[in-house]
Amino acid sequence: QQMAVKSVIKRNIKEIEINKHDFLEFSQSDLNFHLNRIAKNANMDLVTLKNVCLAQGLDFSILEDHMKVELLWNSLVFYLYRNKISIDQDEIDKKLKLNQNKKEFNEYLISEIVVKSVEKEKLESMIEDMKKQIEVEGFKNVAIKLSLSESAINGGDLGWINEKKLSEKFKLILSNTPAGSISEPIIIKDNILFFEVRDKRKISEEINLEDLKNQLVESEKTKMLNMYSKQHYENVKRAVSIKFFNE
Repeated sequence: QQMAVKSVIKRNIKEIEINKHDFLEFSQSDLNFHLNRIAKNANMDLVTLKNVCLAQGLDFSILEDHMKVELLWNSLVFYLYRNKISIDQDEIDKKLKLNQNKKEFNEYLISEIVVKSVEKEKLESMIEDMKKQIEVEGFKNVAIKLSLSESAINGGDLGWINEKKLSEKFKLILSNTPAGSISEPIIIKDNILFFEVRDKRKISEEINLEDLKNQLVESEKTKMLNMYSKQHYENVKRAVSIKFFNE
């Protein structure tokens, strides 16, 4: 119930903001991609997921509408903050040099939980509470319930991430975290990040530096847009009055 309430509040707040901008659009292919990803997380294909919903008396269109709101929200964030995105070219060049002669790369199947940080004196206690919740409820459920990241809708799932796209800090943390384990908490500005390393693998790959550069730039843009998305949502949320009605 707590997860459902959080999801409804978040969706309604985003819809209020989206409805102020009637020019926003989303790609049907993006919608299909995310719906298929949700089905895959449930170990089935999209047709099977729709049939399961139908058999259980669940309206699949609610899930579809929820995903449309997320895609329109992403379009809104890009429209509002696209001119504020700045790429650290030195950091991009540094990553290119580190990877240009490599033939084998590590990939990590990871999930994330992002929560707001607290005062220094409460930090240790808060981190211990998070670890206990994850142990009792499972990483996926805690991500859905508490994570501030857009990945919360997928239980924090980020899929397979190639080390080429990771900062040295993240790469070191993930390489030192055994598969099936939770990373040590990472403090990032006002947030705390937890990774679940679900699996690891090595892949052989020929590097095209131009393609890699484009991938790194897109990864940095996505990271910044996610940051602006969280900020904008919190600003909008503070301006909205939320009322609960119990029957």
